[in-house]
Amino acid sequence: MGLWDEIKTSFSKGNYLIRLIYINVAVFLAILIVSIISFLLKNPMISEKTISFLAIPASFKSLLLKPWTVITYMFTHKDIWHILFNILWLYWFGRIFLEYLDQRKLVAVYLLGGICGAIVYVLSFNIFPAFDDQVASSVAIGASASVMAIVISIASYVPNYTIQLFILGRIRIIYIALAIFIMTSIMEFPVNSGGKLAHIGGALFGYFYILNMKKGRDIGKGINRIIDSATTFFKPRKKLKVTYKKPVSDYDYNKTKAEHQSKINVILDKISKGGYDSLTKEEKDTLFRESQKKS
Repeated sequence: MGLWDEIKTSFSKGNYLIRLIYINVAVFLAILIVSIISFLLKNPMISEKTISFLAIPASFKSLLLKPWTVITYMFTHKDIWHILFNILWLYWFGRIFLEYLDQRKLVAVYLLGGICGAIVYVLSFNIFPAFDDQVASSVAIGASASVMAIVISIASYVPNYTIQLFILGRIRIIYIALAIFIMTSIMEFPVNSGGKLAHIGGALFGYFYILNMKKGRDIGKGINRIIDSATTFFKPRKKLKVTYKKPVSDYDYNKTKAEHQSKINVILDKISKGGYDSLTKEEKDTLFRESQKKS
């Protein structure tokens, strides 16, 4: 089995966490290839337009022209360290998430957390005066809001879950989640404030999701139904296989019947000479099937 076949197999048989990671990595590699082509052709617009096609813009006008970016932005990275940390946090906290909640909830939190992060980012850039000179050109990419939603949601669900950290020893997950949130979303807020606002949106959704889950409400059911409908629509339907039997002529029918009767006569003759026990297993089975036809 080749490398590509192994990747396809692990994607199709892996859980939803693995699939989310694969999609992020695949998009990153595609952008990397496009950037290389852009460099070789000395045409930076190729790379810039690719990112612009996938990134969510802060401008309402631009967003209306590219509504798909509400989803695509959360799978888009162009910096190796950006995707590396996002994938590591997603993998570590995603595994803990799946110990207590199912895969469909993981996907719902990832997508809805990313969407909430996008909403907070776009609204903030259009409301607060600090972004007046940036709103027309600002765009956001990355899975950080989605990952933050998963981190905060599972930390809120099992706050006393402990993780063994190098040197520090065992620490409750709620403290680790709070530390991640403060370092990535609060500290040095003016630096990459758009990304930090998206983090806050994702974190708020993660907490709100678990708050409802503890009350017996799964607010992610809607997005799961949409995914199911889309999957069913695009899934190829199995084709019915129709076979046709060639009509049997009277001659062929009589010939087959005569051969079968001749075989039965041989078995009966063998019984009369050596008894039933002299028959082979196949002959006994043939005789049994014949008796069933006549009963």
